[in-house]
Amino acid sequence: MGGCPVTTSTTTGPAATTPAYAELARQLTAIGAVKRDLARTLPPHCPPGSAAVLTVLDRHGEMRLGRLAELMAIDISVTSRHVTHVAERGWIERETDPVDGRCRILRLTPTGRALLADLGTRYTRALERALADWSAEDVDVLNTLLARLRSSF
Repeated sequence: MGGCPVTTSTTTGPAATTPAYAELARQLTAIGAVKRDLARTLPPHCPPGSAAVLTVLDRHGEMRLGRLAELMAIDISVTSRHVTHVAERGWIERETDPVDGRCRILRLTPTGRALLADLGTRYTRALERALADWSAEDVDVLNTLLARLRSSF
């Protein structure tokens, strides 16, 4: 959605956009600002793309570069630059794939896991500060609804 304007249609039928869905589209577009604010909590040596590489490897386990690019939904050349950044810092290792020697298997190192734990703590603290006036029940409802939204796609 990026910065694209969202219009509301009052027509009827399958192509109609109801005001509630138009508002949802606006709210989801605005989530970009939340993500940018959270990214500011990252240490300078770990940009968001690097954090994403570590997160995907943690969540899905070791994999080839092509699979990582697919899971991150970005071009393989961009993924390769992120992988080079994290590998140069010792956060991941790249080993020759025993099945296909032309390929590399990417996996987190203990240093990468430690950094990922730190990043999780930073994100959690930032959310705790930003949502300090929310009730625990409201946070639970948000978590439930966001998980449900993700599973719908």
